[in-house]
Amino acid sequence: MKDNNSKQVLLSVLGVAILVVAVVGVSFAAFSYSQTGEKVNTITTGTISMDYVEGENAISLTNALPMTDEVGKALADANQYFDFTVSANITGTTTINYAITATKEADSTIPDTGVKVYLTDMDADGDTPITGYKTPKKVSELQKTSSDVSGAPDDQYKLTSDTFSATSSQAYRLRMWVADDYKVSGVAQTYKLRVNVYGTAAAQ
Repeated sequence: MKDNNSKQVLLSVLGVAILVVAVVGVSFAAFSYSQTGEKVNTITTGTISMDYVEGENAISLTNALPMTDEVGKALADANQYFDFTVSANITGTTTINYAITATKEADSTIPDTGVKVYLTDMDADGDTPITGYKTPKKVSELQKTSSDVSGAPDDQYKLTSDTFSATSSQAYRLRMWVADDYKVSGVAQTYKLRVNVYGTAAAQ
């Protein structure tokens, strides 16, 4: 009789332990965020929320002439840059890994080797290059996402990645132009990038 009672107690304890593991596993995976080019979106799970807010401006290169990096880095007119902000509202010790990626629109006709991008930090001192962008990069030089910790789909161009470990926000500015070593043809050409943001809570 004691053996049966012991077995029942043991099975009950194991059942509760498995349930706890299952609940903890779900809590680790409960937060994920993806945003692909909408104006303002928020996803919230309990004590975590993340926003991606686009500015009104957007970049679309059509029949643009090649320019040097110095000229491209200083572009400041309407439709010559793209402003956006990524922010997080966190209570507790959760860390959010996020990635900013880009996907080329299907109707783009300029090759990735012919377009340069330049990403800057618009907080603090304002318009300063973020890590990895001391010099502008060709789109073809950007790393592609693969099993990214942010939850970003594979095979997207990664512009940058970072983490939030407390309530915070980060403002960015993206510039894009035709590289000065690209040979322009007489045919009309275009290039369009869509900026995406992905985030997921790190396992605790």
